[in-house]
Amino acid sequence: MAIPIIMPKFSMTQEAATVVQWLVAEGDSVEKGDLLMEVETDKITMDVEAMDAGVLRGLTVKAGDVVPVTEVIGYIVPDGETWEESAEALKAESVARAKATPVAQRMAKANMVDIGSVPSSNGQRITRRDVEAFLQTPVNGNDVAAESDKLRATPAARRIAREREVDLAQISGSGPKGRIQANDVAAFVLPTVQVEAEPAVNVVPFGRMRHTIAERMTQNYQEIPHITFTISADMTATLELRQRINAHAERDGSARISVTAVLAKVCGWALQRHPLVNASWHENGIEMHDTANIGVAVALEDGLIVPVVHDAGRKGLSAIAAQVNELTEKARFGRLQPAEVQGGTFTISNLGMFGIDQFTAIINAPQSAILAVGRTKKEAVVIDDAVEIRPMMTMTLSADHRIIDGAVAARFLHDIVQAIEQPDIMLW
Repeated sequence: MAIPIIMPKFSMTQEAATVVQWLVAEGDSVEKGDLLMEVETDKITMDVEAMDAGVLRGLTVKAGDVVPVTEVIGYIVPDGETWEESAEALKAESVARAKATPVAQRMAKANMVDIGSVPSSNGQRITRRDVEAFLQTPVNGNDVAAESDKLRATPAARRIAREREVDLAQISGSGPKGRIQANDVAAFVLPTVQVEAEPAVNVVPFGRMRHTIAERMTQNYQEIPHITFTISADMTATLELRQRINAHAERDGSARISVTAVLAKVCGWALQRHPLVNASWHENGIEMHDTANIGVAVALEDGLIVPVVHDAGRKGLSAIAAQVNELTEKARFGRLQPAEVQGGTFTISNLGMFGIDQFTAIINAPQSAILAVGRTKKEAVVIDDAVEIRPMMTMTLSADHRIIDGAVAARFLHDIVQAIEQPDIMLW
């Protein structure tokens, strides 16, 4: 008779599985161990193998169907038997099942017993007692009921074990009193799920700096009502100015000027014109600062540090460039002094050198704003109704909305862009 293909159960909590794809088709011949289909549960994807050799017939599900576990989804017709003959035998079994009481059917299913092989004691309907008596029927001269607990097994389980040459002593039963059932044997002979061992997780303890950064960034993000503004600037004039000054610096032996140094100068100049952006929030009021002390964020291997260029608004580009270079070197070698990281009133975070186009930074309390700077890249822009290629840089200002309103931030950014695009305005 045809051997049913059931949807396997891969875990105790599994209730159904999804058919991903059939690897064989109706009418194909298969050998024991051939892959039949791929199914997916909520945790894994598994291949289902053929439990016997024969021809695949009576498939009832297709790819994408969700099928309850243990449901029959097709049959394997043994060699030498036709599908018609198998269908007749299955029909006879179905008729026998119809003659069984619902309780008897449930008990037979739970013990993986072919209800058609259970004789009726009254010649009519198969009852629960008939199934119980069948389960106690001696098998191969051995009384199942008298077996040791370790080897209690249903007849169907023993039949499958004999066919698959499986030692029942190696199987744990899931039935009453540990009785080995047919599905226990089936689960035992199913292919073992090969699960790759998860790579070891290396937990790196918080360094002191990272712990401090985490605490401060969390606090700043939660307590400060951030509002952000993004704007782009044409860097043509600034890059030309930087090129001329660096050529002079090389001849003079002075420090070369970076874009960050130019931005520090520009922001120092603009902060003097917009005191609310150069302020701090306190419970008793807004503290206005007399000098623009620009913090320059420096990335380290284990975190971030912000050395400060004090009074950047009144210093020349050469002095700012020398100080930025010195502070950056000290930061990377861990030689900064406390006074060099204190007193900042505004921060610049420049990630342009890492290829970042645009980002948003978190305000460094008690400051009221931070400027996030992206890279300079060539873009097509419209100038006097003509399209030109210009080096453009995008900046995003994060502002404390308790201190800075939208119009204040907009005017500040307008002056920043004006100073970048026309550096000589800072001399006015």
